[in-house]
Parts: sequence; C-alpha cells; structure tokens
Amino acid sequence: MSAKAIQEATGKRLLNENLPKGTFASCRFASVHEGTDWSQLAQENPWLLTEKLVVKPDQLIKRRGKLGLIKVGVDYDGVKAWVDERMGKDQQVGRAVGKLRHFIIEPFLPHQQEDEAYVCIYSHRHGDTLLFTHEGGVDIGDVDAKALKLEVPIETFPSLQDIKSTLLVHLSGAKKEKTAVFIEGLYKQYVDLYFTYLEVNPLVITADNIYILDLAAKLDATAEFVCKAKWGDIDYPPPFGRDALSEEAYIADLDSKSGASLKLTILNEKGRIWTMVAGGGASVIYSDTICELGGASELANYGEYSGAPSEQQTYEYAKTILSLMTKEIHPDGKILIVGGGIANFTNVAATFKGIVRALQEYQTRLINGKVSIFVRRAGPNYQEGLRVMREVGQTLGIPVHVFGNETHMTAIVSMALGKRPIPKEPVVESHTANFLLPGGQNTVKSPTSSRKTSTATEPQEVPRGKKGEQHFNNTTKAIIWGMQTRAVQGMLDFDFVCSRSEPSVAAMVYPFTGDHKQKFYWGHKEILIPVYKNMGDAMKKHKDASVLINFASLRSAYDSTIETLSFPQINVIAIIAEGIPENMTRILIKKANEKGVAIIGPATVGGIKPGCFKIGNTGGMMDNILHSKLYRPGNVAYVSRSGGMSNELNNIISHNTNGVYEGVAIGGDRYPGTTFMDHLLRYHDNPEVKMLVLLGEVGGIEEYEVCEAIKEKRICKPIVAWCIGTCATMFSSEVQFGHAGACANAERETAVEKNKALAEAGAHVPQSFDELGEIINKVYIEQLKEGIIVPKEEVPPPTVPMDFNWARELGLIRKPASFMTSISDERGQELLYAGMPISAVLEQGLGIGGTLSLLWFQRRLPPYATTFLEMCLMVTADHGPAVSGAHNTIVCTRAGKDLVSSLVSGLLTIGDRFGGALDGAARQFSEAFDAGLLPMEFVNDMRKKGQLIMGIGHRVKSINNPDKRVEIIRDFVKREFPTTPLLDFALEVEKVTTRKKPNLILNVDGVIGVAFVDLLRHSGAFTREEAEEYINIGTINGLFVLGRSIGFIGHHLDQKRLKQGLYRHPWDDISYVMPEHYSS
Repeated sequence: MSAKAIQEATGKRLLNENLPKGTFASCRFASVHEGTDWSQLAQENPWLLTEKLVVKPDQLIKRRGKLGLIKVGVDYDGVKAWVDERMGKDQQVGRAVGKLRHFIIEPFLPHQQEDEAYVCIYSHRHGDTLLFTHEGGVDIGDVDAKALKLEVPIETFPSLQDIKSTLLVHLSGAKKEKTAVFIEGLYKQYVDLYFTYLEVNPLVITADNIYILDLAAKLDATAEFVCKAKWGDIDYPPPFGRDALSEEAYIADLDSKSGASLKLTILNEKGRIWTMVAGGGASVIYSDTICELGGASELANYGEYSGAPSEQQTYEYAKTILSLMTKEIHPDGKILIVGGGIANFTNVAATFKGIVRALQEYQTRLINGKVSIFVRRAGPNYQEGLRVMREVGQTLGIPVHVFGNETHMTAIVSMALGKRPIPKEPVVESHTANFLLPGGQNTVKSPTSSRKTSTATEPQEVPRGKKGEQHFNNTTKAIIWGMQTRAVQGMLDFDFVCSRSEPSVAAMVYPFTGDHKQKFYWGHKEILIPVYKNMGDAMKKHKDASVLINFASLRSAYDSTIETLSFPQINVIAIIAEGIPENMTRILIKKANEKGVAIIGPATVGGIKPGCFKIGNTGGMMDNILHSKLYRPGNVAYVSRSGGMSNELNNIISHNTNGVYEGVAIGGDRYPGTTFMDHLLRYHDNPEVKMLVLLGEVGGIEEYEVCEAIKEKRICKPIVAWCIGTCATMFSSEVQFGHAGACANAERETAVEKNKALAEAGAHVPQSFDELGEIINKVYIEQLKEGIIVPKEEVPPPTVPMDFNWARELGLIRKPASFMTSISDERGQELLYAGMPISAVLEQGLGIGGTLSLLWFQRRLPPYATTFLEMCLMVTADHGPAVSGAHNTIVCTRAGKDLVSSLVSGLLTIGDRFGGALDGAARQFSEAFDAGLLPMEFVNDMRKKGQLIMGIGHRVKSINNPDKRVEIIRDFVKREFPTTPLLDFALEVEKVTTRKKPNLILNVDGVIGVAFVDLLRHSGAFTREEAEEYINIGTINGLFVLGRSIGFIGHHLDQKRLKQGLYRHPWDDISYVMPEHYSS
C-alpha cells in the first residue's frame, strides 16, 4: 500500500517542522494513550494547566464533532475525566466498533464562525487539486459543490496570484494575503513531504494569525527512502474498528526485510474461515468469493504472500496464521484456504514446503480444531508442491483437498463452504515442460553460430511509435535493465517455442559491471547476449530495440526510466518494480506522454503477445506457456491490473476460447503508466482481436472511461468485464488490499459500483469471478456462430529443452554433487553452523571456542574445552617480529602488498621448522605412550634415531626460568580436564630431558599438542577413531595457523600505521662467499 493515513498529531508535527515560520500559528498539542502519565504530560506541556482545552480521539475517525467525540473548553482535570471515561471503551462509528485508545489535547481557540475556512489538497493521475471554501467547520456540507478548485499540473507550483484569484475570491485585505502565503507554503510541503491527501477543517483565519484546528492526512509510505530524514519515525495506525495485532506487526517486519511481498490483516480473530493466498489479485478474489457465498462474517483474515518468498519466509508466514487460527476451537471446525493463481516465477514447491513445515508443527492443534484445508495452486514446479501437500494430509490425519490448474481458481471456496461437492482427486498432467525431441530443433532457424551474439548485423533504427499503436510483433527487440538472467532465458525460450527467427533480447544494461557478454540458450545451442555498463552504449549499438524492460529496484527505477525516455527509439517501457513513490510515477507518466511512449507498470509482471513477444517472467514457465497455448495467437485480448491474475486469465481464456491474442497487466499501483483504455483501444483497432476481457479492481475510476467508450460506441467489440474487490463493502472497517491502488476512497470507486456501471453500459459482467470463464465461453460461442471467429488448425510448437538446474529441481534427473560439506549451510533463512542457527550461536554466547567446536568438530564441546581452544589461540597469536613468519609478513607489507598477500607470505613459512611442532609433538608423544614406552625409553629411542623430540626445548626459558604460558595451560588442563595421561607422560619426559640440559623443557607447542590429544581422547565427545583422525588431518596445527594469523595481521597493520618504507637487508648482515677460482 502506498497512501497510508496518519494520526492528526503526526500530521501537525510534520507541518510544525516544515512549514515556513510566521505563515501560521504553530500547532500545540499533546498525545494521550493508555499508558500516559498525566503528571509527566503536564510537566512537558505546562500550557495544559493554564489554558482552556479541546480533547478528541486521534484514531482516523471522521466527523468526530457530529459523533460527540470532541470536548471543548474544559480544564486539564476535565480533560482527564473525559478521557478516562472513554479510554479503552467500545465506540461505534458507522458499522465499525472499536476501542478508543489514542487522544489528542490542544488549546481551545475562541473564534467566530466566519473565521472558519476549509482547505484540502488531494492527488490524482495528472496533478493535484486544491479545494478552498471560506465556510468551514462541522456543518460544511457538500464540499465538492461549495469549494473553489485550483488544478495544479505535475511538476508545477501555483503562484500567489493563482491562489488569490482562483481560491480566495471571498476573502479580502490582509486575510487574503496571509491565507495565500499559507496555502502556497502548505502546497510546497504537500509535495516535498509526499502527502497524498491533506485536509484542514476548520482552518481558522483571524486578523492576527492562521490556525490549523482539525487535520486529516495521508502519506505515500513508499517514499520513506526519500523522506525519512524529514518524516522521522512514522506510525501508521490501523483503521478504526480494527486493532493492530503483534502478529500483523511481525509479518509487516518480515515484509520490510524481504524482496517478496508478505501481507496480513486480521478481520475477525474468532472467524472460522482463514486464507493463505499467493498473489495480490488472487487474494482479493478469494475474499470476494468467500463473501459472495455468505462467509463475510466468518472471514478471519486478509493477506497475501507473493514475489517468490523463500521456503523459510513462507514457513514463518504460515506459522503466524496457524497460531492465530488455532487459538480457539470453533464448534463447526475451521477452514483454511491455501489458494492462488498460476504463478509466473514463484517456485510453488518451495513455498508449499514452508507451509508443510508449519502444518506439521501445528498438527495436534489442527486436529483438535477440526481444521479442513483446501488447496489450489499452479505455476513453476506446482506438481511437486501439490504432491507434498497431498502427502502431508495423509500423514498428519488432516483433511487436505488438493487441486491444480485443471480446477477453476475459486472453486475450492464453494467446496469448502459446502456449496458444491468435493470431487475425487483430479487427474494431474504428467508433463512439466516440453522436452527437446530428435528433430524438434529443426523447426526454428537458430543464429548462424552457436556462439554468436544476438546483435543484428546491420541494425535498423526503429522510428518512435505512438501510444495507441500496436506495441509488439514477431520482430520486436528489447533491452533489459538489470542482471535478470532467469527472465531473459524465459524470454528466449518463449521466442524459440513461438518459432521466432531471432531472439527478442538485443542486449542487457547493468551499471555495476563492465561491458561483457552473457551466455544463454537458444533451443539447445548457446548464444551470447551483450551486457553494457551504460545505457547509451546499448541504445547506440542496438537501434532495432524498441522496448526497454526495467528490472531496476524501486530506488533506481525512476532514474533509469528517465534516462530511457531520452532515447527516441524506445516505444514501450515496462517497469517491474513495486513501491515507486507516486509523485515519481506521475512525473514518469507525464514525460512518457509528452514523448509518445507507453509505460507498462510500475508493479507489474508485464505483458505477453502469443507467438510474438513476452515481457520478462510473464506467462510463467514453459509448461504453462504450452498449457495455455501462448506459443500462438488466439482472438481474445485482455487487460488486467494484477500480474499474477494475468496468468490465470491466460488459463481461463485458453480453456474457454481459441486463446489469447495479447494480454497486459498494467500494474497494481495507484497510477499505472498506461490505463485500461490505452490498451483496450489498441486491441479494439486490431482486426485480429475479436473479443476483449477486462479485469479491473476496487479503487480508482479508470473503469468508468471504459463505460463511456462502450456507450459512445468507441468500443463496439464484445467485452467481458469484472472488477475484483466486491468484498470491500462487506467489511465494517477499511481494508487495504494487496495492490497499492486497491482501496476505494468513495462509493464510486467500489468494485460493486463499477461492475454495475459496466453492465449498464453493455459489457458482459458475470455474477462473480467464479462465472468469468463461463461468460467468456458464452460470448466466444456467439462469435463462432456468427462466423466472426474462425478457429485455425492447431500446429504443434517446437520442443524446448529443459534447463539442467530446473530438471534437477523437479527431481527428473540426478547428478553427483561436485562438493560435499557438513559444517555449514547458508541456503535457508538463516546461516547454520553444524546445524545450529547463527542467531543461537550468538544468543548462547558460544564465543570463538564454541564456534571452532562447531566448524572444526561438528559438535558442541564442553565449556572447559572451548576455553582451552581460546587459550591456545591467545598464546600462539604472536612471538615477536623476529620469527620467520612475522618477518616475512613485515617484508611483504613494506613492499606495498595488501593484507591478504602479506598474511599469506607469513603463513607459507609454517612447516616442520616453524610452527609444525604442535602436530609433531602430539604425534611423537602419543605414539610413544601408546607403545607403552617409559619416559626414559622414549628419550633414548629418539636419541638412537637421531631425531629431536618435538615440543621439548626453549632458547631462553629453562627449568629454573619457567615459561609462564606453559604453567598456565598446564595448570588449567590438570584442573579442568577429566584426565590427562598424555600430559602426565610429557611432564615425566621433561624430567628426563632437563637432567641433561635445563632448557630442554616442555614448551608451549608441546603442552598444547599433548593436552589437545588428551582432550580428543578423554572428553567423551569423540570416539578413539575420530580422535586419531583429527590428529592425523592436521587439526592441532590448525590452532597454530589460526592463532598466528592474528599476530601476522597485527604486524601488517603496525607497519602500515608506522608508514614503513621498502625493506632492504643490510650488506653487513650478509656473508658473501664467492667461488675462489673466479677471484683472480
């Protein structure tokens, strides 16, 4: 949703902070809620104790004065008494009943009735409208009839003279001048702060100042990334009559952190019918159908998940709904509708696996609550998704009825409500894609070389077209903005199955890399498509491209579209991103209209012209393209707001007619780049199109343009029309549906009124969406009988090979993995260390030692073990700059190398002579101990072999000058470890060696090595075989490498900080020994 209502206190704060000082009296107010400390409130706002006050609820309630919800002219004690009497109590406003929880207190302003005025600003497609009347207040009456109106086009501001001459004709003198300045400043802030609606009634204009008394406003919530600094923190309250629940806030938070769309609104916590629907348009249609079949009072929630959420995100969404659904048991049991249209790109199996996890978690509560589940879905990998849903019903003992695209989308609602029988399991189509068969490749001419780019050899410039012209044909070329390889491959596969001679994708633009070429498939052959860093280069080299498909994010889509409009070759721009601020969208529309460019979107999946061209992910995967016969044109053209529902329309039309000629989803935002009429007139003027289909929705008035066109005979071809969102009038409180534009601000914008108007104008309007296919078929049969439509013979499409990755996803093939890993997994919602979520690692304070235990040993070790690991890292971290590793690091750093290069140069010195003593000591001592040698026998045996004992000896320390590090580790190990046989053996060996020389002590390497073996063998966490394996694969040496890396990095940073120059070894420290026979 974009336009969201804000509290009066929020609106007044924004105006206080941003309106020019001196143009109005700053608003003084204090907010009160259930936890307010009245004493503290008075301390923070001393005027509360000295002035007469006004108090009223601040909860988006209209006409508070007429409802008796304003108390005027009382003192602070009177305000407290009035608020306490109402706080937390039920209040009926229209059909809605809600609790009063928020109030606003302001100073009472004595004034005359003639001082009251009314001002309002609201936005529409082509600009903003300013309304003003010099008569304001509770009894203002019909504003539209009384107010003077000033229209302000996009990107313009009204002058003071415009305001005075148009709006303020009933004011004079100083009041007129003052009010004009105020309205001028108010409008500037309206634009700068991205308001979409702002009403002040009354606006009190006295001889001294201007006062804002009552205020109602809406902000464009999608503009937060632009306005955050000016807005501060904004809370958007729910409509009156519906309290915000923590579960709704949780889903909103998930939504804000996800590229997918997750929405949840609780309508009736005690309701019997719950929905979990994929897609913004589909979610509205399911709610419509439930209400139309008499379930409005039992409908518990509205919501949607769409935009390819991950399995984990879907799990969290489903778990939240199930937790609410199973709080209370209904005597008749409860119903869960898991519905959706035919997905364009969402992996149905992945999302359903998330739902299955949640169902398994709530099995007992679902059984106790006698919950029945009805499922209908299709799209990528839907067969696997339906299979897992069927299986979960059988294993959990819950009735789960599962259907695919062979069943009408909303048929499961009437089944669930007992309005139609539940059929037996439907026959599921066995194919999931059109596999490449021998000879299939011969039907389409492939590019000359399997490694050739898609660039035409002699690109011809395409003249700019007009908005009303046909947009696509079988030679249309597009440039793709964004690295959307999956969408591009889908377009190329569509091109191939449509028997196009050349790919429809000319090039890609991606500003974050240099120019290069990206590999794609044309049938089974590889082709290269150029990728450009700069859009200008792409346009210059591909003058035959007339369409730009913009996959830029909501933050950059505006700038990239503005840039695109500067290239005359582009006729059509498709903007996929959802959430572009409305002010930006309106500027794009204005500039596109000036240049004759058609914009499809924003917030769209695009459009499709069967047999010719498709935008991005439109039409879904190849199985749906084949199922809906989108590889060849039919005679029916449609336009829809919803991208998800466009695929459903493809399915409905293909089942009830000879197929789709062209279909466009104009987008769910409040201001789509092109309107229904733009496309319907294009279709109407095309002789190949014999029927039109319109799928509108609640909100906006564009459908009335269609009504007028039908009445004026501008549209003469039969048109089947339906507007979704009829359920909105059945809810007691306002509900914002999935699309930003799907909210009625007046009765005329409701779906019910639109459907009525379309039927009266002459469109074929079904009784419900359930009957849409039947009406389309009825009109099609009439066209057949009259000979207007003549079906053509079906020609089988070329076969397209399936991508390897997708075939593996579907379980059709198997291949050994190139890598195996058992320590971490980043694929889910959260990173796992040896199966433990990273959040748990942090929350439980595992530390470095605990993290090492997970990643090195795949298990949690006891606290003494992890402390020992950390001690080892500390004592091995550094041993001064003179040792070989540190020396190498310093020399490399002073040669100007980077941190990684310097670190590696130091690490490469670690081996048998430097650092390798840990492994060697562990190996030598454990072999001797396991062989049953006495300490003296071990020492003598090593002497006979001529080998040094690793871990014994020190250059400085001795039996008389012990190494404190060794003592600390030894004492810790003796105190904390369950048993230390190898350490004890090493200490006995030390007694033998120090008799010969006092410096032949057990050193740090030795004590760590033998203690580590004791840990592996006797902690109880490892078998003997595992312990030996960890010793043999170099784990102990890993401690030295990891610890010493800390020191090497320190030396690198130290040398950089000291700004040391290139190191050159002094001559006097080098012994030059030259061969004597050359000396003469």
